[in-house]
Amino acid sequence: MNVTQIIAILIFLVVLFCIITEKIDRTVAAMSGAILMVLLKILPAPSAIGYIDFNTIGVLIGMMLVVSIVKNSGLFEYIAIYTAKKAKGDAWKILISFAIITAILSATLDNVTTVLLIGPMTLVITQILELNPIPFLITEILASNIGGTSTLIGDPPNIMIGSAAGLSFNDFLTHTGPAALVILIITIALLYFLYRRDLMVDDRYKEEILALDEKKTIKDRPLLIKSLIVMALILTGFMTHQSLDLESSTVALTGAAILLLIGKQDVEEII
Repeated sequence: MNVTQIIAILIFLVVLFCIITEKIDRTVAAMSGAILMVLLKILPAPSAIGYIDFNTIGVLIGMMLVVSIVKNSGLFEYIAIYTAKKAKGDAWKILISFAIITAILSATLDNVTTVLLIGPMTLVITQILELNPIPFLITEILASNIGGTSTLIGDPPNIMIGSAAGLSFNDFLTHTGPAALVILIITIALLYFLYRRDLMVDDRYKEEILALDEKKTIKDRPLLIKSLIVMALILTGFMTHQSLDLESSTVALTGAAILLLIGKQDVEEII
């Protein structure tokens, strides 16, 4: 091992320590480490840029743009209230339903974005039911991570693995999907035994849930229709991108571009 390799390892360990302990902002720590590698001639700048996985970045940007537009239609609030009403205010049924919805959205959109969308609605529902939101949020966090592992686009590491190994959306779905489903079922069962005593709801609070009107959450019906069509096309694109000889980032960015064109939203705000 030469001096250059030793310095590179030391930089990596320092950056890793800073990220784990959060002594320095993670972005600043990672960027500083990368710049040091270039400044000390450990890695030439052209080579460093070559290590960036633009396919992963493209998928993340594309899907986040899509979600930013779709949420303006009120779709996610509609799903949350509709689900709570179908469960008739039963806390356990709501917890299971939200977990399943979170897992599905995490698999088809992006798990971090999904939690940011479902989390606020969970707080609203639990506040009405006079319940501790922690069991619901813990379940959703776990469901998000589990659902995110089941597809190519659900989690950034999946996108990176798929890009490097040439794996398609269907490869992830058929190999990790069944395992994720089993793990989700086991997780929900375990959480039931942990939190079942915290999920008792007074009937008068259930009535408040049933009184909610989910239709009022739809802010822009034309946008909702356009969003559902584009999301269906994106999902189809992900399932067929390999046979069409397209990168997954091309599918995501194309869907985002279409929605930006037809969505009639404030583009600067969305971006």
